[in-house]
Amino acid sequence: DREKENKEFQMTVADQRETQKLLAAALQVLSEFYGKKSGAALAQRRQDPAGPPPPPGFESYKKNAASGGVMSLLQQIISDAKAMETETIRSEEDAQKAYEDFVKETNSSVEAKGKEIVDKSEVKAKKETDFIEAKE
Repeated sequence: DREKENKEFQMTVADQRETQKLLAAALQVLSEFYGKKSGAALAQRRQDPAGPPPPPGFESYKKNAASGGVMSLLQQIISDAKAMETETIRSEEDAQKAYEDFVKETNSSVEAKGKEIVDKSEVKAKKETDFIEAKE
């Protein structure tokens, strides 16, 4: 059903746009927080670790070089949401065009069949008239 498909499309696009908006806001807050070079943040980063030293055999904690962090993860999710929105819009346009083509073909077919009925009715009427005249 075309109306149901369109309603799903509207919901999907609205969800993706809302997702992009919320994640962009979260990314902005994180950027502001981590972008600041405040004394408190730097002092906190420079503190020695609390508690006893790690047991022998453990390496010191290092940030994973392959990890991009939360901010890049949010950026990736935003990009994915934009891609999904674009793909959904493209799919909706294709579905709408297919529906319009189907309706156009159906209307043409109905019109042609209606004309055939009229033509055949005229032929039938003429043959009935000829038959009645031939009977007389």
